[in-house]
Amino acid sequence: MMSHARAAAGRVRARRVRQPMTPGRVVMYLLLVVTLVIFLVPIYWMFLSAFKPQADVYTWPIKWVTVHPTMANFTEAMRAAPFLKFFWNSVVTSVVGTVVELIFAVMCAYAFVFIKAPFKGFMFMLVLGSMMLPGHVTLLVNYITISQMDLLNTYAGIILPALASSFIMFLLYQEMRTVPDELIESARMDGAGHLTRMMRVVMPICQPMVITAALITFMGKWNAYVWPLIVTSTADMRTLPIGLKFLQNDEGGTNWGAVMAGSVMAAAPMLILFFIAQKKIVGGLAAGAVKG
Repeated sequence: MMSHARAAAGRVRARRVRQPMTPGRVVMYLLLVVTLVIFLVPIYWMFLSAFKPQADVYTWPIKWVTVHPTMANFTEAMRAAPFLKFFWNSVVTSVVGTVVELIFAVMCAYAFVFIKAPFKGFMFMLVLGSMMLPGHVTLLVNYITISQMDLLNTYAGIILPALASSFIMFLLYQEMRTVPDELIESARMDGAGHLTRMMRVVMPICQPMVITAALITFMGKWNAYVWPLIVTSTADMRTLPIGLKFLQNDEGGTNWGAVMAGSVMAAAPMLILFFIAQKKIVGGLAAGAVKG
């Protein structure tokens, strides 16, 4: 039986290989290659420059391969700026912010789907309407609020204004709508309250989307730049994206080898996380887009 299945799979693959190469297909492949090059060349250049000797960074014509890789740029970046502190600040603000934001989003989505309340539809539209506002519109209000709470230049000041996300709530809302009503009603008849129903019935079913939402939220907080730049004022509270600018300023914008090394340290964790979880991220976004 297994041999027949493998043979059938082989025939399917063979049929796919034999598909005619039409002009439209050629154009599509060319566009894919161009797109791939546009996205990959900057990333390759960043990693290459980080490991190049200083003299090779500015050579012309460009050397696309280095035969003498070095860690000197990383040493220089670590010397010029406290990157370990930047890394720790990014970890704290991203992990804590993601966990709390996800809790709020899950509870909000559950309330909109399963709890009856007056004006629920109107409130839901207000929450969705907040997605239309550019994030920079609230910067001044958030800064005044955090300042009056005496939380400037603190972890709480970085984390608090970004704890509510209508986009993440909407993703979870769409997923929770697919939970069968019979399961919720059965749990209710067994005496389960809302918290028990959410944790033991809804969350296990929505686990893939919750993971997707967590990954998207974490990546957004890790790469956040504007708000941490505004709300922090000392080097020991800066996060990695701001640390790169800090490094560039210290180097006068000339030591691009050290700048690229810092960029690698900032981008590598997110690249690894994306390659590990890319199927969940893309699948979750696609599922959230098509479920109505």
